[in-house]
Amino acid sequence: MSAIQERQIQDDLAKTTLPKTLPIDPEEAARQRRRRNDKLGSWLLPVVVCAVTIFAWDRIVVLNEIPHYILPRPGRVLETLWVDWPTLVQSLLVTLKVAGAALFAAIVGGVGLAVLFTQSRWLEMALYPYAVILQVTPVISIAPLILIYMDTIPAIILCAWIVAFFPILSNTTLGLNSADHNLRDLFTIYKASRWQRLRFLQLPSALPYFLGGLRIAGGLSLIGAVVAEFAAGTGGLGSGLAFRILEAGYRLNIPRMFAALFLIAATGVVIYALTSFISHMLLRRWHESAVKREG
Repeated sequence: MSAIQERQIQDDLAKTTLPKTLPIDPEEAARQRRRRNDKLGSWLLPVVVCAVTIFAWDRIVVLNEIPHYILPRPGRVLETLWVDWPTLVQSLLVTLKVAGAALFAAIVGGVGLAVLFTQSRWLEMALYPYAVILQVTPVISIAPLILIYMDTIPAIILCAWIVAFFPILSNTTLGLNSADHNLRDLFTIYKASRWQRLRFLQLPSALPYFLGGLRIAGGLSLIGAVVAEFAAGTGGLGSGLAFRILEAGYRLNIPRMFAALFLIAATGVVIYALTSFISHMLLRRWHESAVKREG
């Protein structure tokens, strides 16, 4: 093949080659911009609102000359958080241990009882109303009674468990009973055992419901622990953040109260973020609630 023919072939290939960059569909470009804006706004807007709130709080205190023992400035709260960090973090660990133990017990008890309910309709009718009674009864009203008959730490864990237990039980029971009826019929046709039906149909169907209940129960376990600590009012080395708030209130150490409240709120946010991350990782590949949809 001559050089002229090779050059001609190269020219023909160059003419027939597709352009490197294809034109972007305007609708697709708009969706991409909207996704970028939503992602940026989900982080930026809360930060802006928080900054504006803190600035307004600081200005209100300064302009009205409010004493720090009534309403401290944000800077004073941060300073107190830094200075009292060893004491506050020790109390935070106590509260976290109580909340973690209560959440673990709620998961084990809630899931186990939900499975029993799906296996026995009579058992569900007999015990479910009492679970509802536990849920609707304010824990602060029964905490003093529990503290009479139990040691302090087990009593606080029990109070936190009462608060966190029902969302796990209710959501998991709903999920186990919400398996697709067509799949139920298919399992019946193939004469699946109770264990096979539970393992391969009901438990996977209940997973999104359980994880939804877990996100709720995570925060409620922390709330239950704090409320029970308020009722117990125990000091010393085993003091949780609730006692630190009570102690600071008695001494009019309002900056420490705000610092402890900040730690409780931040801990609740972390628990919710962690449970949401677990839910996303378990559901992101198959469940509609976690699959990213194009808007």
